[in-house]
Amino acid sequence: MSTTLKNLEIIPPKETSGMYETPHDLPVAGQVCVAVGKRKSGKSCAIVNLIERMGFDYCICVSPTMNSNKELMNRLNVEYVFEDVDDTSVIDKIKKIVQDEAEDLERYREELKNYNKFIKDVREGKLLDDGQMLRFFGDDSFIKPEHRWNGKKVRIACLFDDCLGSGIYSKPRKLNGLATYSRHLGQLKEGGSIGVSLFFMIQSFKCQVGGLNKVIRNQATSMIVFKTKDKKELQDIADSCSGEISEETFYKVYDSAIGDGNNFEFLFIDLHKKSHHESMFRRRFNEYILTENL
Repeated sequence: MSTTLKNLEIIPPKETSGMYETPHDLPVAGQVCVAVGKRKSGKSCAIVNLIERMGFDYCICVSPTMNSNKELMNRLNVEYVFEDVDDTSVIDKIKKIVQDEAEDLERYREELKNYNKFIKDVREGKLLDDGQMLRFFGDDSFIKPEHRWNGKKVRIACLFDDCLGSGIYSKPRKLNGLATYSRHLGQLKEGGSIGVSLFFMIQSFKCQVGGLNKVIRNQATSMIVFKTKDKKELQDIADSCSGEISEETFYKVYDSAIGDGNNFEFLFIDLHKKSHHESMFRRRFNEYILTENL
């Protein structure tokens, strides 16, 4: 029989950086999602559907071929597009976008705090100087501070597509940092952060030169796997899930999800699933695959 020590329980934080509530049946926030499939397999369609349903406020796209998927991408609120995927400073620009959102939220919160105190002082008949009056007065009325997202933390998705062989992938130091600390970007003074979810669309899970490297693959919180005839690639994906299930079970899950692969079927692997989700595996997004039934 073990002895329980008093006052040494683990107390988790009330808020986790870059996290927020997502719809009941969807993955957690702070995603690093990797979608792998051959050309025209349906990667863009799957990712767009996932981003739509997760309730992001806007999307940053890093892709030289954005316009080729215009119909799909128009379904997202794309605010920033970076087409030069050889320019590694794109990663710094993404970080700045998130940091600017954090600073704007803190600006709003501070102004709202001062505004509420000002209104309270007015109602209580306190003597106010002209500077205080002018700060919040305009158009014949008192103006409440404004914030584009009404005081909530903005939800940002960043999508990488057709970046194989690019400078961003070939010189991955900055990209590795982005993937490692994505949910901690845009830190707030009072705690927590804005964060950004990353979505990578790739044609090959591993690539000798200019592909998505091991650091980012290891950071993945979810994967979308389309049909592949490359046994080595499927083995690599199975290995990435080896801490969760056996190789034999993975192949059964994959076969169950893919079927004949002729109707854009894919296997969705949720590596950080919510506790109430029935399984970490799904056929597309809408059907759980229970390993005990295979």
